[in-house]
Formats: sequence, structure tokens, C-alpha cells
Amino acid sequence: MSRAAYRVGHLAVAPAAKLIWRPTVTGREHVPRSGGVLLASNHLSFIDSFAIPIVAPRPVSFLAKSDYFTGPGLGGAVRREFFHAIGAIPVDRHSSRAAQESLDAALAVLRAGRAFGIYPEGTRSRDGRLYKGRTGVAWLALTAGVPVVPVGLVGTDEVQPVGSSFPRPAKVRVSFGRPISPEPYADLPAGKARRLLTDAVMDAIADLSGQERAEVHNELPPGSTGAAVGI
Repeated sequence: MSRAAYRVGHLAVAPAAKLIWRPTVTGREHVPRSGGVLLASNHLSFIDSFAIPIVAPRPVSFLAKSDYFTGPGLGGAVRREFFHAIGAIPVDRHSSRAAQESLDAALAVLRAGRAFGIYPEGTRSRDGRLYKGRTGVAWLALTAGVPVVPVGLVGTDEVQPVGSSFPRPAKVRVSFGRPISPEPYADLPAGKARRLLTDAVMDAIADLSGQERAEVHNELPPGSTGAAVGI
């Protein structure tokens, strides 16, 4: 993805999206303007991966189903170019190696000094609660040596609820929290480090979103092994 392509896509989408969603944004100053960084968010709606890049102070890449990059005719071409323009990275979520391929794709983004968005819950919350985080977010932060900026989304489930095909007007709030460094966890045993760092990220997301906590992992869609790292 070139910066020019991202800017064109952003300019094409952002004005209309902001008119529909009327986002309130806080904490943009917490997002580092350069270097690799993870933006770890709660996940309420399909449009979350658009809401964050639209208001973030720098380009943010997300994983997207490879299905979005295929399709015949003009409609398929328009959709493909749109997802390329917003920095989406195609991953086959039905592949037997989907989880590892997703982590590898995210790691490449971070090592290139870019921002990557991830949903530690693994998939969208269908009841509005914040589920226990999966440790892919901590693995990435520790492996790449990059900070994690927690993000709290409110209202995106009103814009496009799970199962809805089209967005609707609603008020959205996007809150960026203070970066969480992986350094304090780096000398701990690997499994403990990943769990503790992930829990710290989820606590920060909960503070920003105000959601009720669910102390279990969210159920993943059937056959979606890649969802564990945020597709």
C-alpha cells in the first residue's frame, strides 16, 4: 500500500463516513506518529476496521478476509481497490495455517515501522460484552518490540449491528489510550508474559469502552482459525 493510495482512499471515504457516524474522538495524541505500533481495540461491528483508520492520526492496516479481494466484474474490481486503498491485508481465514499467516502478515507491517490494528477478542462481540483477550496481540508486541495503544469503540454496533448489511446513522466514540510498552514483560517466561500483557491491554480497553467484562473467550465463527488474531 502506497501512502498516495491510502490518502486517496481516505479522502474518498472519510467525509461521508464522518457524516453518518458523527464520531467523537479522544486521545489521538497517544498514537505515536512514527514507528511500529499496535492499535488494539474492542470489536463490535464490521465497520470497526473503517472507523479507526478514519480518525487515527496515521495510516492503520487491518487484516481482511481474502474473499473481499476477489469477485468478477466492476463490482469486484471496485471492492478490491477499496480494500487495497484503506490498507487492508488479505488473509484466507479458512486456511489450516490462517492464524500463523495472520500473525506473520501483522509482524511484517510492524517491522516496516507501520501501524497495525488488531482485535484481541478475536471476533465481534454479539452481546456487547468485552471478552477475554487472545494472546496474539502480546506475541506481536513482544516479538516486534512495539507499544500497544488500546482503543475503545462505542456505538459502532448501532451503525452496523452484527447481521446487518448496510450502515445507518449513529453516534460513535473512538477513544485512544496511553501506549502500553511490552518491555516490563520481556524478561518473564514467554507464556506468562503474553498472558499478563494481554490482560493489561484488555483492562485498558475496558476502561475506554465501559463495557461489561466476560471472563471467557468469545466463540469464533465455524472454521475461522484466523479469527483468533483479529480477522
